[in-house]
This record gives sequence, structure tokens and C-alpha cells, in this order.
Amino acid sequence: MKFRFLFRGGRRFLLAVLCVVSIVTTTLGHSTHGIAQERPEIRGVWLTLNDMDILKDRTKVQSAMGQLQRLNFNTIYPVAWNSGYVTYPSAVAQKTGIQPFVYQGADGHDIMADLVTQSHRQGLLVMPWFEFGFMAPPTSELVINHPEWLTQKRDGSQTSISGAGEVVWLNPFLPEVQEFMTALVVEAVSQYDVDGVQFDDHMSLPREFGYDDYTVALYTKETKKSPPANPADEAWLKWRADKITAFMVKLKNAVKARRSGAIFSISPNYYDFAYRLHLQDWLAWVRQGIADELLVQVYRPDLQSFYEQIVRPEVQEAQQKIPTGIGIMAGLRTNRVSIAQIQAQVRVAQERGLGVAFFYYESLWDDAPESVAERQAGFQALFPQPAVRSIARQ
Repeated sequence: MKFRFLFRGGRRFLLAVLCVVSIVTTTLGHSTHGIAQERPEIRGVWLTLNDMDILKDRTKVQSAMGQLQRLNFNTIYPVAWNSGYVTYPSAVAQKTGIQPFVYQGADGHDIMADLVTQSHRQGLLVMPWFEFGFMAPPTSELVINHPEWLTQKRDGSQTSISGAGEVVWLNPFLPEVQEFMTALVVEAVSQYDVDGVQFDDHMSLPREFGYDDYTVALYTKETKKSPPANPADEAWLKWRADKITAFMVKLKNAVKARRSGAIFSISPNYYDFAYRLHLQDWLAWVRQGIADELLVQVYRPDLQSFYEQIVRPEVQEAQQKIPTGIGIMAGLRTNRVSIAQIQAQVRVAQERGLGVAFFYYESLWDDAPESVAERQAGFQALFPQPAVRSIARQ
């Protein structure tokens, strides 16, 4: 999900801020353009497999959740589905034959259960993050056991290159795939006292795919035409995007039927990229009431480019309807990000009335170019007061 934009952290952001401040000041003459301010600001962080050393240790989880609470964060998005595996004991996975092992805590405990308990003690919302969506490694048990679930390109090939390396794609139009994904998500909201679930830019399909026999036959039946050779053909693109949207309607209904108060959160890429390259019409998801929360990934080191993305019309439209925020890169192990860059981007987002979520926990302060104390002081300055989020858990 989060590895698309690698960059260098930069002190040049201190200068970039001065350039953008004049733009922001002019554009924001009326602050956030009438955006409802009664919604608590999203202050979230993703917990990834890179954070597993922390997640496996009850004491470290307790310390981490306590630190997030003291720094006035309010939401966590722990990974639940990655590389064809789930991070909790799953009957659905076992029945499907895709889980030869289970991620466990240091003392054999259920990591997700402990995380939910510890987070709620600190007043943090917990939304399991189905990171890989329809994407999976070609060597995973999921793919080995269910090759018939895959879709393909027009030339018959089945792989593409992503931030996670070479991957294949489950066919989102296939009933069996939809049933599996729905069962997995419903299991999570049934098994744990979570506040919602989240899907990112991989709950989609690269536009080059969809030329498998099942999808071709379905398209031909419904349109009386064969799929065009050009994967970017507008009608062909829209038909596939609409099918994914229809599935998301079913998925949300299934989640709400099991846990009516659950937040259905999405964290896609910016809209033009998401729709035209990955068939992910997330603006339709907002307009149709599918999404309860939106976090747009904007992993860009250049502050001007960052600003241009967060002021786009579709972001403004979304924030009039639902809690909306921006995904910000806090750093990677191979590419650390300065606190100056993080603060500059957060403040620009806050000026627009937008919340934020950071990728990912360990890079907030443990794996960073500055000291832990300096990093935590930097976040404290961004969030000096609490922003409590609460929902009725049902």
C-alpha cells in the first residue's frame, strides 16, 4: 500500500513552508470553507508487519498505546490482511486452506485481541486494516490453493509489480472471491470489539486486468460486446469500476448487519490515479454513502505538490460529507523523514480542516532521523489538545 513514493526527508521543507504559507493564507480566507468543525479530527497511525516486534509483546503494546494517548492520537489501523494471510486466528482462512500458521504474541496470545483491549483502555479507536485487498504474492498458499480465483491481463499474464514486489490479483468480479473477502471481514468484526474496518488502494484492480474468461463472458453478456483491447477504454474501465463499487456496497451491508456501529473506512490514492489506473471509484463510494471515513494517501516530499493534492475538489466534497483526512509518510526504514517535513504537511492539512494518519507506527519516533524525545515533542506540538472520537459499539 504505502511504498509508492520513496523520498528524502528534507530540511528544505522549512523553506517550502514559507512558500506555501502565502498560498494557504490566501486560499483559506474563510478557514476551512464552512466545513463542519464538530467532527473530531482524525489523528491516526497504521500498524504494519514492520511493527510486529511491538505487536507481539503485551508490555510494548501497552506502552505504545499509552504513548499515543498521551500525544493525543485517537485512532489506530492495525494490519489484519497482508500477503495472503491474516494476523489473527481465522476459521475462514483455515477453511480456505490458506493459513498454515498464525501470527501469535510472545506468550502465544491473540495479538489482535490484546491490541483491541489495550487500545480501548486508552480511548483509541481500532479499525483492522485489510491492507492487501485483492492483491496477493504468487507464492502464497492462497494463490497456490486457488489459482482459479485469479484474473489476468489481455496477453494472459497474471502478475504485476507493486510496492510489495511481484503480485497477482484476485478477481474482484468472481462470486467466490467476493464471498471469501466478505467472510474474512465479517469474521473480524464478529470476533473482536473493533470500531470499524479499513480498506486501502489495493481494494481495487489495475486496469490492465480483467481479461480472464469469467470477466470477459460477463462483460460480453451484459454489453453484447467483447472487451476492447485498450484497457483504458472509458466504457470498459467504467464497467469494471462499477462492479467493484457494487461489491463494496454488499461488503458494507454485511459489515453493518453484524456490527451496526462499525466505521467503514477507506484509504485510497488520489482520485484520478485511483479511478483511471486502479478502477477504484472512491468518489462514488463517498457519494453513495459506502464510505464512513476517508484517508487519501498523499506520500509526497514536495510541500507544494502535497498541498495541490489535498485541495482537490473531490477531497473538499468528501469532507463535507464524512470525516476526512490525509495519509502522511512518517518514514521508511530505508528512507527516513524529518519531523520538519511531517509538521509542515500536518499543519497544511489542519489548515484545511483535514485529519491525518501516519504510515507507520515505528517510524513515528523509534526509527527516525531525530531522537525519540525530539520526535515526540514534535507530535505533541501538532496535537496539543485531545480530539476524542467515540462511537456506539454494537
